[in-house]
Amino acid sequence: MNELIIAFGLFLFIEGALYAIFPSKMKNMIMKLSEIKDNQLRFGGLIFLVIGFLIIWYFKS
Repeated sequence: MNELIIAFGLFLFIEGALYAIFPSKMKNMIMKLSEIKDNQLRFGGLIFLVIGFLIIWYFKS
């Protein structure tokens, strides 16, 4: 459970840093998300899900 909290904190840290350093680029990126098809977002999400799972599995074993 401790590792999950640390991972969530790291996620918030990275997200916050991106918005603090590049606010206009982050706004542009969010606006472009509405132009992307749902299937493309779903496929990209699944790719990141698998990569994340493999990283966790590798370091936990």
